[in-house]
Amino acid sequence: MQASGQNNGTRPVAFVTGASYGIGAACALALARDGYDLAIAATRLENLAKTVSALQSAGCRVLPVALDLSEQSSIEAAMAAVVSAFGRVDVLVNNAAVNLRKKAVDVTPDEWNAHMRVNLTGTFFMSQQMGRHLIAAQRPGCIISVTSTHAVIGADERSTYGVSKAGVIHMSRMLAIEWAEHGIRVNTVAPGRLDTESPSRASTGKDPRYMQAMLNKIPLHRLCTVEDVAGAVCYLASEKASYITGQTLLLDGGLTSY
Repeated sequence: MQASGQNNGTRPVAFVTGASYGIGAACALALARDGYDLAIAATRLENLAKTVSALQSAGCRVLPVALDLSEQSSIEAAMAAVVSAFGRVDVLVNNAAVNLRKKAVDVTPDEWNAHMRVNLTGTFFMSQQMGRHLIAAQRPGCIISVTSTHAVIGADERSTYGVSKAGVIHMSRMLAIEWAEHGIRVNTVAPGRLDTESPSRASTGKDPRYMQAMLNKIPLHRLCTVEDVAGAVCYLASEKASYITGQTLLLDGGLTSY
């Protein structure tokens, strides 16, 4: 598979997972505007069409790839396809994840295992592929994983999701230490209450009492936007953040400051 667009051989390359909409699509477009060529992934290639079009309009080369984080073979194939198309990957944004809103007493072993396999195990092995690539190429780079404030504070009906995302935060600390000698920086961003296109927000966003109660918990009194997250990701990917590794940037409007 070849990347579409003009290849001038000078642009760095970013790989964004879960890029069909929302945070992933916003991060990909922001990185393109910052001068990156983009590889973008989703479970189904056809879901990436809108993001591909936006990236092409931004003037970057773009490679859509299929990725199933629950399958090791898919993870390895996706990274191999990106390296083959571009010759390099400089930034990995681990955004793809699944969510589960369910009371802890009702979560089944199959649900628990399925979510951990994607959100934590899949993110680890995606990061491992990136680490192996950069170490073999003897080049610095960075990994940025999207987590959640559910990883640092408690919430009702979010136990499985929160635990998986907390694991990603600590995993990133471990990798930051282990790979620092190779010039690989590893950080996370943790959005709070998010204004997004996700199915969960599509339902709760129509309930004014729910939305008002949620806003009342946020000192800045607004939801986090996908552009807020994209801005943080671009900052952590930039030279301005060259001394930052092993950290979590909370994007919560002050929610966790209480």
